[in-house]
Amino acid sequence: MGYLTTHVLDTANGCPGAGIRIELARLAPGGQRTLLATAETNADGRTDQPLLSGAAFVAGRYELMLSVSAYYATRGSAHAGDFLDDVVIRFVVSSPQEHYHVPLLVSPYGYSTYRGS
Repeated sequence: MGYLTTHVLDTANGCPGAGIRIELARLAPGGQRTLLATAETNADGRTDQPLLSGAAFVAGRYELMLSVSAYYATRGSAHAGDFLDDVVIRFVVSSPQEHYHVPLLVSPYGYSTYRGS
């Protein structure tokens, strides 16, 4: 059975994004958002457990929302909230038997994501 993980790297400071609040939601065909899980990244910028796994991990559209402005505010960044607030990543799970890893590389002014391994 497949599962979903994430990892946040703070590219502005060259370290893991620790203490970032994450919300995972499933998106219905009409766009309705159903909250499935909340988590916070650990010292390594990862969650302690997969965000979703087992029978709950099904094909469909999902959304990760990561509170990066709050993260930079707790780090004392003068640039917290100047541009990015919450980073929202919407993605499709088409093969729920596989591992989906959705990393986030982030700074106060930009981000990048991809399907990792």
